[in-house]
Amino acid sequence: MSQQFGGVRQIGYVVHDIERAMRHWSEVLGVGPWFYKEAVGTTEFRYYGKPSALPDLSIALANSGGVQIELIQQRNDAPSLYLDSLARGGEGMQHIAYWTGDRFDVYAEWLCARGYVEGHGGRMGMRGRFAYYLHPDLPGNIVEISEMAGGKGEYFATIAAAAQAWDGTDPIRRIAVPAPAVNV
Repeated sequence: MSQQFGGVRQIGYVVHDIERAMRHWSEVLGVGPWFYKEAVGTTEFRYYGKPSALPDLSIALANSGGVQIELIQQRNDAPSLYLDSLARGGEGMQHIAYWTGDRFDVYAEWLCARGYVEGHGGRMGMRGRFAYYLHPDLPGNIVEISEMAGGKGEYFATIAAAAQAWDGTDPIRRIAVPAPAVNV
């Protein structure tokens, strides 16, 4: 338990093949069900503090007890800590995340005052902000702060509840991305 942020709420893994990773986690490790968005729809993105090309991300989420597991596959070459992690060490655990309702800016300032640097951050759709922080003393340990605004908290609660009642059926639940509105 962090005295500053509370408990770790998520562990994120970068992968080359998210479909294979979801199957392994559900069939071998018994974790699921997975809520899978093939195209997340990142709307804002910064890489080391500068506006950057948007990463094309696929993300799958499931809970193992009280901790959410996130699988991330980046499908383009936009600069990101996801690609940096894959290049440095290959597939595997990439970050831990703390969640906040209304203390995102306070948490970010606290980390930066202690030597952390925002490696990347932004927003996905209309949901809350996220930012990943690195420290030179522990360069392979990434801390994410995730804001639970814009319905994200309710979505994550749905995933946690589904895991509690999961009987092993329907292990991968594909979440459609809403089509953009068309003005006629």
